[in-house]
Amino acid sequence: MEAAAPAPARGLGRQEYAVLALTFASYASFHASRKPPSIVKAVLSADWVPFSGPRGPHRLGELDVAFLSFYALAMFAAGHLADRADLRCLLGTAMLASGAACAALGAAYFLDIHALAFFAAAQVSSGVVQSAGWPCVVAVVGNWFGHASKRGTIMGVWNSHTSVGNIAGSVLAAAALEFGWGWSFLLPAVVIAALGVVVLVFLVAHPSEAGLDVEVMEVEMNGDGGEEVGLLGEDKKEVQGNEDNEFELEMGSQLPRAIGFVEAWKLPGVAPYAFCLFFSKLVAYTFLYWLPFYIRNNGMCSFVCTLFLYSYINNGCVCSCYLIIVRR
Repeated sequence: MEAAAPAPARGLGRQEYAVLALTFASYASFHASRKPPSIVKAVLSADWVPFSGPRGPHRLGELDVAFLSFYALAMFAAGHLADRADLRCLLGTAMLASGAACAALGAAYFLDIHALAFFAAAQVSSGVVQSAGWPCVVAVVGNWFGHASKRGTIMGVWNSHTSVGNIAGSVLAAAALEFGWGWSFLLPAVVIAALGVVVLVFLVAHPSEAGLDVEVMEVEMNGDGGEEVGLLGEDKKEVQGNEDNEFELEMGSQLPRAIGFVEAWKLPGVAPYAFCLFFSKLVAYTFLYWLPFYIRNNGMCSFVCTLFLYSYINNGCVCSCYLIIVRR
């Protein structure tokens, strides 16, 4: 019994790292595919109708509003969908669709499309499909690490995927810009679509899908020894065997359900965290979307944005470590 305890620990470690890496790369690719519009703004405003001329910056801003508005509105539906749908299929499909929307914007360069409605439709579509990314990756990580004692550290490091994705997207888009602004969209589109295929094939959205004992996994993540794992794995089976039928009869009509929008706002801490995130995102997106345009030198703007994002990553990691120390 004791000799068999180490085997699950090794398997759990591989699965956990794989889930963290895959969800990290997935959401980083979402952010990478959002960066090209900010990198190519200066080029579009210079000589690409309908963005050239005095009203060009206004129309570019309207595209940003179209993306962010539909992203925000669709997020409500995406959250409910993530609670009910297969997370692997939903996330993979959203990534493929995001790649298609990003590629559509790049295709405007090669097909010589100048219709504002086309760009707006592509941005609206991108906002809708990208809204599924965050609820899905958070749900997957919550399934695996929701009861981990070090989830603050895990989330602090893992959440740097947004900045890593923005850096990667800026570098890719700026590097491809000299070949034509369409390539600045196509490269991130290929990356997110390729990762979407990987997600559809390899992502394990819940420990039970890998045949892992959730209770054993929780004990492992909370740092308990193999002896206690053995107790949970064997001794609890006797108690559970006698109680399972009775429990199912009592709780069959009280299965947990996904809560609604109003109920979510009533949860402790949701409103304060939401408003804090609102103002932090307000500052961040102002820099990320418009700093490259106003600096105009694309090589320099990518460097400045990279410095901003690098500090964003460091501060996130430092804050998570600080919270761990304070709690102790």
